[in-house]
Amino acid sequence: MEIRMDDYMIRDLQESDAPSIAKYANNRKIWANLRDVFPHPYHLTDAKEFLTQVIQNKPRVVFAIATEEEAIGTIGLILGTDVHRFTAELGYWLAEPFWNKGIMTGAVKKLSDYAFDKFLLYRIFAEPYVTNPASARVLEKAGYNREGILRSSVFKDGRVLDQWLYAKIREEIT
Repeated sequence: MEIRMDDYMIRDLQESDAPSIAKYANNRKIWANLRDVFPHPYHLTDAKEFLTQVIQNKPRVVFAIATEEEAIGTIGLILGTDVHRFTAELGYWLAEPFWNKGIMTGAVKKLSDYAFDKFLLYRIFAEPYVTNPASARVLEKAGYNREGILRSSVFKDGRVLDQWLYAKIREEIT
């Protein structure tokens, strides 16, 4: 899969992405906004293990955000099952040198459109920590609506945190 966005793209992850993923993911600021399954420090072996997992997934649901030269982040879905089979959770991160350039907003828009079509979803949601207002802005600019707050819902970096609940439903696709 490849979706172009001006100077950037969303594309399938490749084993050759391991060095750039490891380089950019080894950042405490990124780790602080993700789940604990995302290690810190982040080593080349972590990138290789991650890529081995996601490349084998069928269907592929995790992708690189990339320049022509390298992967600079990832974006993906956790597809729901059972009664949640028409729902997916969205997750993403972007290398710090590329923050505040509109890249992630574009990636969220493009991947959401792709996911609604490819997986026949009715709802995609995300749960950024309230300590990450930049992620909330990305979601809002990408057409997601804040539905509420999940109070004291996660434990991250020694603290109990609230999360915002954002969602986009099929009828809201523009």
